[in-house]
Amino acid sequence: MEIKTERQNGTLIAKVEGRVDSANAREFENALSSAISDDDTYVIADFEGLSYISSSGLRVILLIAKTLRSRNAKFALCSLSGPIGEVFKISGFDKIISIYGSQAEALAG
Repeated sequence: MEIKTERQNGTLIAKVEGRVDSANAREFENALSSAISDDDTYVIADFEGLSYISSSGLRVILLIAKTLRSRNAKFALCSLSGPIGEVFKISGFDKIISIYGSQAEALAG
């Protein structure tokens, strides 16, 4: 797993590549949490390069979403592949986290 971050107009974009599973979920959580600053009002997790996410990874996404929501910051996911998108739909996460087809759509949202 690899996470690359960038900021565009006050929005943090975290590009996640590889696999997120029980072996690296803590590392995933620490990397995302440390990348998010108190000034960030919008965080986008770009999953274009994500090939797999386990329930441990989903838990991290939920924790980040709850933390950001408590600070009145927005959180969104984008560029989910078919199988990854299905995981988020089946788990019901698409009802509580905004999901966009592309990074451009997420930035516009």
